[in-house]
Amino acid sequence: MEFNFLPKLPKSDLDDRTFEDLVEECILRIPRYCPEWTNYNPSDPGMTLVELFAWLSDQTMMRFNQVPRRNFVVFLELLGIRLQAAVPAHTELTFYLSSDLPTAYQIAAGTEVATLRTDTEEAIVFSTDRPLIIDKPRITHFLTAELSEETPTLLRDRLTNLWTQTDDRWGGQEQFIFNERPQPGNCFYIVFDPAAEIAGNVLALKLQGEPATSTGINPDRPPRQWQAWNGHSWQSILLQEADDGTRGFSFSELGQPASNQIQEADVVLHLPQDWAVTYFATYRGRWLRCVYTPPEGAQSGYSRSPQLVGFSVRSIGGTTDASQCTVIHDEVLGVSEGTPGQTFRFQSPSLLPRRTGEHLIVTPPGGLPEVWQEVNDFADSGSHDRHYTLDSVTGELQFGPLIREPAQLQEQVYVRSRLQGGTGQITQEQTAIMQQLERQYGAVPARGATLRMAAYRTGGGQKGNVQGGTVAIPKTAIPYVDRVTNHVPARSGADAESLDDAVIRVPRMLRTRDRAVTAEDFETLALQAAGNAIARACCPPPSSQSKPGIVDLLIVPRASTDGIDRAEGIHPDRFAIHPPLHDQILSYLDDRRLLGIQIQLGEPEYVGVSVQAEVGLEPEYQTPQAEQAILRRLQTTLYRFLNPLTGGANGNGWTFGCPVYPSDIISLFQKTTGVRYLGAVLLFELRRQGTTWSRSLAPGNVISPGRYGLICSWADHRLRSSHAISLIH
Repeated sequence: MEFNFLPKLPKSDLDDRTFEDLVEECILRIPRYCPEWTNYNPSDPGMTLVELFAWLSDQTMMRFNQVPRRNFVVFLELLGIRLQAAVPAHTELTFYLSSDLPTAYQIAAGTEVATLRTDTEEAIVFSTDRPLIIDKPRITHFLTAELSEETPTLLRDRLTNLWTQTDDRWGGQEQFIFNERPQPGNCFYIVFDPAAEIAGNVLALKLQGEPATSTGINPDRPPRQWQAWNGHSWQSILLQEADDGTRGFSFSELGQPASNQIQEADVVLHLPQDWAVTYFATYRGRWLRCVYTPPEGAQSGYSRSPQLVGFSVRSIGGTTDASQCTVIHDEVLGVSEGTPGQTFRFQSPSLLPRRTGEHLIVTPPGGLPEVWQEVNDFADSGSHDRHYTLDSVTGELQFGPLIREPAQLQEQVYVRSRLQGGTGQITQEQTAIMQQLERQYGAVPARGATLRMAAYRTGGGQKGNVQGGTVAIPKTAIPYVDRVTNHVPARSGADAESLDDAVIRVPRMLRTRDRAVTAEDFETLALQAAGNAIARACCPPPSSQSKPGIVDLLIVPRASTDGIDRAEGIHPDRFAIHPPLHDQILSYLDDRRLLGIQIQLGEPEYVGVSVQAEVGLEPEYQTPQAEQAILRRLQTTLYRFLNPLTGGANGNGWTFGCPVYPSDIISLFQKTTGVRYLGAVLLFELRRQGTTWSRSLAPGNVISPGRYGLICSWADHRLRSSHAISLIH
């Protein structure tokens, strides 16, 4: 193993003889040991054996003179370096109930749901991170406002003296949900009782009203948006348009005549898990709202306000975080021999970071069970401290060693000399001195003690970055649950660190010394905070608009690159920082930052690139099969090149703030076998506008992502973000 980027320090070989030296030395010994042998020509069979021996010896000495890979690992261990374990992927699992329950229902933490097992792929198991409570919601206020403010102030209570409540249903006189002449920005709020634990629940809001086909909207794309206040901002909670059974409060199917009878339909809303209880104006509770948004394109808006005559709500499910792991309980590791430095191995390697309740239990013979504590090392462990270390990559558990000091070796030599000289036996004083010169780091379980791990989690890796809708097979039956799925793809899964990665990480770690002062320190420590879950980190220098004492840190989580090989790219949403990762990074950096410094995590501004190019092929490649293969290769190359993880000239990710020029695409295509010449190359940029993306021709045919933005590309036919490559014949 050789790393060209490491310093070439001078080294001395343990044996510097070469192949020629060995052959010559053997020839010189022939007259002494075999004088009858006089033919030293290379064709002689004996010379063939001499050269074979010299070659084998030369190979052995070459390995002998190099530092073996095992020794390199030992050197890292002397520095306290361990390979980082695999990082589990995270997603959100949504459980749907089979029926409405009369009381609150809880799905326990650790509930396992897996992907479908096939003939070629094993099932990937996800476990819920926390209990999920599906409670009974109760509406306390129905409010309307003329403007959709970030912090509502002017609200009108529509329930006071007009509507009555019966069996958790509100109804009565017809109520306008917007102004009689609706204007974009009109909205209505629904406030829920804060006593109900409905954060993360899936609500079915049943609305009653008359068919309102004359409101003038397109029921397939109504100009409204359902949102919930998560404590920081208003978050969209309508997963898809099909979840709105009212079709924008029209209460009728498109193209069918309206009925005069009151109709009702459900709106299914997926509430945020951090749905905070908030005071707005004089009202307290959990808030959601529906906002009249400006119509898109040539679509028309509401000509008059829809009216409701009643509504009710019920919980039909809930969403909770889940990690790609399998929880193993009460695994017996073995029986202690009572000797220092014992090691035990788990049945399942690739252990995940331990949580509360995941610890070792030692049961001495005839004694009570003891809870032992995991430590990073035994440097501060005394002889009575119940400590152990655990290697997450190999699954090896080790107890503290017994270290014999150098002075104790001298004492042993002196004692043995007295015994051999017949001067007598070892005195108690000499025995006490020898014991003082031995130091036990950490306690040792008594002989015959049973070792049992209360619980631990195993899993992790890039294989956990599965697509949305694939985690749907419960490992065990869950009462009252009809189905379960993940509406969002799993993300942030990463394989265990390799030795090559550790070689790159260690110099940066030694340079930072586990404290964050410079921008490079923040970047390095951020990469260490979550193992391999973070692909890149950037700490921009402060600008004139920066606030004193605040450090901005841009994070790019690791995502699966399988979509590149499928010519689909990676959507920027796959680089979103999910809350567990956000909290883990901040918690790690808070222990290492300077006093008075605040860290603000963020995401780079992702700018999409869509390439439209014309390509001419060599005559021998102008066959249907070859043309399709080259087109797919060019598209895959573009998705890999225009990517935050694999893009750029060096393939390590697109450089922060680096623009894209047509010459970059031309240079990339010229390296593809079969391409003879290029025609026009046009660049289209995609920029985020709120929750949507807009596509436009790049000004000057150059796309700049901003000072610290990143370029990415993905296939979305609705946005026309995929690359369009046409052949010139």
